[in-house]
Amino acid sequence: GPCIPDKKDERQEETTMSDIILQMKIKEENGNLFKRCIRKLLASTFILRDKDEKLYAFASRESNRQDISEYLRMIGFDVMVEEKSGVCMLTASEEDEETVGLKRANVVTFTTVQYHLLLVLWKIYLENLGYNEGNFITKGDLIDKIMSYGDIAGKQELSAAFRLFKKYSLINYNENEDGEDMLIQLYPSLQFGWDIPQFEAVVREYVKDESEEPEH
Repeated sequence: GPCIPDKKDERQEETTMSDIILQMKIKEENGNLFKRCIRKLLASTFILRDKDEKLYAFASRESNRQDISEYLRMIGFDVMVEEKSGVCMLTASEEDEETVGLKRANVVTFTTVQYHLLLVLWKIYLENLGYNEGNFITKGDLIDKIMSYGDIAGKQELSAAFRLFKKYSLINYNENEDGEDMLIQLYPSLQFGWDIPQFEAVVREYVKDESEEPEH
């Protein structure tokens, strides 16, 4: 007849490396912050000291970071804290690097136009570094800067890119303001918004364009 496994034996089987075991105890007073950190990372990749001070303070504390890391690793992610720039970010878990489909799950693939804009924003961020508290530029100045690199993007493409960058905590601005004087805050997370191979391709294209310009 059919072989019916004995339930008792099954339970006693040794756990293997690939078994998922999660034993966590989050103190009640930390529960809310823990959940908010997880949701924030999954929704927008970054938690920034400049923007979410309370969440950042929680997530960057070693014991909390380990709990967050353990929880995220269950679904193929991990967390990394870059203390110098005050950035806590979602990354792909090293254990799952080879798992097809997870490898690039947390990398937002931007269009080439958006990459060009990211490059310009990162350059401006570096130029502004250390001049004032927070890193700001007016929309008018930013558009002038972008135009100085050639006709990278039309008005609608710009607006769409800004909305996307805001969603992923790369920049911030008040949506109720508009016009030339609208302040845009640039965040250190701009440096982590890259999918490296695509980034390199964009840079190559960029350098090629510049070198091909006729001598004036």
